[in-house]
Amino acid sequence: MKRLAFIACCIIIGFASCKNKPAQQQKHAKDSLTIVQASYVAAKAAYKPEIDTLENIDEADQYADYYIVVADTGTNYYALRDKMLTLHDTTGIAVDTMGRYYNKKKDLIVVPEDDEDDIVAGDYYPRRDPSKFLSLDYLGTYKPGANPKMIALVTGIYENKADADNALRLLPGHKVFAFKGKVYVGCLH
Repeated sequence: MKRLAFIACCIIIGFASCKNKPAQQQKHAKDSLTIVQASYVAAKAAYKPEIDTLENIDEADQYADYYIVVADTGTNYYALRDKMLTLHDTTGIAVDTMGRYYNKKKDLIVVPEDDEDDIVAGDYYPRRDPSKFLSLDYLGTYKPGANPKMIALVTGIYENKADADNALRLLPGHKVFAFKGKVYVGCLH
């Protein structure tokens, strides 16, 4: 019961802060997950309540089932970045870092410290919308239970399995895989 009260409180605070935030500061609001928040969201996606309450039904609207295509994984950002650039050269798939880079001091993929959205500045937020771009994201954002520091070379996020399977066939290499992920698409500050 305490857990439900805590979750309800978090949701109410989250919605209140989303609605009260000035429009010019909401540029990255839908993508404003820190790595800690992303891990929480992944754990919540894996949680299957026994009974559906109004809260659980509302919370279900905060997630989307997307198919994630991954060309490789690892914990070395620079090695994966090099593979991403090579994959771009061989396939023509565009690279979109969303302005993020690897901060050695924080040991984290981050949005620049001087980003105009101070909520995400200097922190990680993931790619969450369906798109066909190469990017480096933490695997745990999409796959609950993954090592929180495991980086995925994402080649696309798709709304249906057929599109993901087609994208998978076009990628060279033996480490390429696709999976259905429960992706948090709601507002979280």
